[in-house]
Amino acid sequence: MKAREVKRQKLVAKYAERKAALKAAGDYEALQKFPKNASYVRLHNRCMITGRPKGYMRQFGISRIQFREMASAGLIPGVKKASW
Repeated sequence: MKAREVKRQKLVAKYAERKAALKAAGDYEALQKFPKNASYVRLHNRCMITGRPKGYMRQFGISRIQFREMASAGLIPGVKKASW
């Protein structure tokens, strides 16, 4: 799944300029002919480590589970487990 997501990101980047130009020109028929995976809407944020799609923390680029494990191990600078 991680490889599939990387492939989608490359396709989106490849067609971004052409799609923007066609959209500005109002040529929606030409836009229909692009691959489905060239649409930025199909991208999904995934954990860099595990590839988990849910519980993604945008600020760190990892899932909540990996964040908790790494924070407990002291691998994320400036983050520590709360205790009161």
